[in-house]
Amino acid sequence: MSSRDLLSIHPSELKFPFELKKQSSCSLQLTNKTEEYVAFKVKTTNPKKYCVRPNAGIVLPGSTCDVTVTMQAQREAPSDLNCKDKFLLQSVTVPNGTTTKDISSEMFNKEAGKVVEEFKLRVVYVPANPPSPVPEESEEGTSPRASVLNNGNQNSSLFDAVSKSFEEPKEKSSEAWATISKLTEEKNSAMLQSQKFRQELELMRKEISKRRSSSYSFLFVVLVGLLGILVGYLVKKT
Repeated sequence: MSSRDLLSIHPSELKFPFELKKQSSCSLQLTNKTEEYVAFKVKTTNPKKYCVRPNAGIVLPGSTCDVTVTMQAQREAPSDLNCKDKFLLQSVTVPNGTTTKDISSEMFNKEAGKVVEEFKLRVVYVPANPPSPVPEESEEGTSPRASVLNNGNQNSSLFDAVSKSFEEPKEKSSEAWATISKLTEEKNSAMLQSQKFRQELELMRKEISKRRSSSYSFLFVVLVGLLGILVGYLVKKT
């Protein structure tokens, strides 16, 4: 923590997790160590790149104010993540009862008999996803390379197990669909057979009905013929 006569500023530098095409933020904590009202203002060498909220304000005696600095998404990364941007935090005592609306740029002008404190903060980029450190040699004497190989084998086994767990349901699903398709085909075939059987049965009924009507007609003709012969015989006899 950096100690000043008016404000205590923490941290003493702005650290931004750097990742291409993504915004990044960090915070400052300003603590008033005096019994007076203290006004502050934050400036930067690259105002288009950063957004400071609030960029000016009043810190009451013994109280704390949080300032958030947001860096806009960057399309290119500087070499070795070195940044030349800097911030300047100015602070000055003001009359009690002063509000943020009363702050003006003239308050921070250096004049005779007026103390304006300034504190410079540098910008530091921190990799958003830092590489994992190389494991040291274990107590049993296992080399880092062996540990990496063991971890690789474990990850490979885990991957195989996960892959197998995904493949098994897939195989079972394929078998189930094959069974459903087979049952559907058998059902459709049975329905066709049933429909064909009904048609044949209907044709048989019509044929039987036709044959019955024909046999009845032939029997009637025979009976009429016999009756005619009998009547003719009786008439001749009389």
